[in-house]
Amino acid sequence: MIHVVGGSRVGMPLPLCARCQKKNSHQALGQGLGIRRVEMGVINPFRGIGTHKTQRILIARDGTASLSGEGGAQDGSESTEVHGDEHSTGGAQQKTTSSLTKRAIFGSILGVSAAVIIVIGGWPFAAVTCLLAYQCSQEFLGLVNAKGISKGMIPPPPLVSSAISLMCVGLCAWSFMSGGKMASAMAVASFLVLSLQLVAVEKPRFAQLTSSVFGLLYCGYLPSFWIKLRLLAIPASNSYLLQSWQGVMGGVTHATVGLVATFTAVACIIAADTGAYFCGKSLGKTQLISVSPKKTVEGAIGGLLSSILAAVTCYRFLGWPDSTLGAVALGVIVFISSIFGDLIESVIKRDAGLKDASNLIPGHGGLLDRLDSYLFTGACVYFFMRFFLVGFGV
Repeated sequence: MIHVVGGSRVGMPLPLCARCQKKNSHQALGQGLGIRRVEMGVINPFRGIGTHKTQRILIARDGTASLSGEGGAQDGSESTEVHGDEHSTGGAQQKTTSSLTKRAIFGSILGVSAAVIIVIGGWPFAAVTCLLAYQCSQEFLGLVNAKGISKGMIPPPPLVSSAISLMCVGLCAWSFMSGGKMASAMAVASFLVLSLQLVAVEKPRFAQLTSSVFGLLYCGYLPSFWIKLRLLAIPASNSYLLQSWQGVMGGVTHATVGLVATFTAVACIIAADTGAYFCGKSLGKTQLISVSPKKTVEGAIGGLLSSILAAVTCYRFLGWPDSTLGAVALGVIVFISSIFGDLIESVIKRDAGLKDASNLIPGHGGLLDRLDSYLFTGACVYFFMRFFLVGFGV
């Protein structure tokens, strides 16, 4: 009896790998002549320890064996199908590098575009926010209609889904036209959607009603706070940098608290996401929360410190808010609202059984995946400015 091992010369077997010995999966070949297809685990000096192969073996009457390729060659050369434990490390690294490159490119494009829109402000900012709200509502409804969530309830019918998207856009438009007066508009929009649900569905469930109202809140009401924040027309009198750029900014009246606050909040979110990603990737060991297994305590600490650093930096250069303590508090609030916004969307995606809300943005997933950290942040920053910063931080 002879144990045939891939990668050896004819009649010179190598020791079997630990996996094959453990599972007793090596092949004992007896006398006779024939070609058999066997799975073998070998310790192969050329391919690394634990390589598993499938080969064609020529068994001679004297018990010796020779290796042949899949095409039937009998010169002792091997033709293998690599599977199981053998992975291409180079391919994985190349794929990771390509993903990071794609993420960086599209992230940079989005960042520059957002900066331009924030500086312009006015109706272009409101129009872009309306478009973002529409796309977010579409992705949210896609998650609600996914197989994972729809198992527990019947998703909203197309008529109700269209009404939700339309009203999300309407809430953002109303925020711009009314100067940020949103409470009554949200109440009326919720009433209309719930009433339409009662008419369109024969036996509506409570889960359907709550998911519809949550869609309005999540994709319409929350984004409207960014418009409300940007509309703050109080002059940023402490921002000497903006005052020196009056011509570029469109005059002194354009250098407002709304502009500075919006820019600072966005900068803190970007810093928090970036710091959490790299700290978690390099130092992360302790899981933060079971909702998102990849998030770590170390990454969260890195994100918090990065957000605070961004807020203090903006304070030094833009003069807002009016104290270092206020800047630190702002950085903490932005970090908390952004990370929990991310976790809330993770709960929705987990119940839907989907990794991303869509594949709209290469390397980032859907727009909702990209903006989940922003949705609650606008409202939290506005609340902090309105009730905790004297004179809106000027």
